[in-house]
Amino acid sequence: MKTLVIVTHPNIETSRVNAAWLEELRKHSDITVHELYKAYPDENIDVAKEQALIEAHDRVIFQYPLFWYSSPMLLKKWFDSVLQYGWAYGPDGSKTAGKQFGAAISTYGSEASYQPSGSNRFTLAEILRPIEATTHFISGEYLPHFALSDVSNLTDERLAESTKAYVKHVRAAQPVTVA
Repeated sequence: MKTLVIVTHPNIETSRVNAAWLEELRKHSDITVHELYKAYPDENIDVAKEQALIEAHDRVIFQYPLFWYSSPMLLKKWFDSVLQYGWAYGPDGSKTAGKQFGAAISTYGSEASYQPSGSNRFTLAEILRPIEATTHFISGEYLPHFALSDVSNLTDERLAESTKAYVKHVRAAQPVTVA
């Protein structure tokens, strides 16, 4: 299975988690890493190039730090620009049908804070509903998300464990069955 990981971090050089994940992903020839902020520093997305990347892969993982309960703005722009009518959905819009899509996120808040009784009031699965809804709208299969929370208190050992677990997740995740 050919996997594309679209990394959207506006300042990857200062990132501890996303940079470590990126470094580990690059060691695997079956994973294509694509950094949006490096590819498009001017934020002018080459739609044809992005669509060709999607078409060439079976699985797409969106990797990013959670920003205000959402993705960095360039990823939102990517969704708006790339997932076009007639290509991803609508008449003759079948290029994403059957492909697998998922998210890998890092959060500043703790796992406990992303619970109904926690300070954020919602689970990460609930916060990621827009990615899940988009996936279903474009006839894709939604994968379980991968997350590393409480990154401000992260030990080197926990980061190393998450990095190995993330690569395993990217390579072996199964679609979520939604009732």
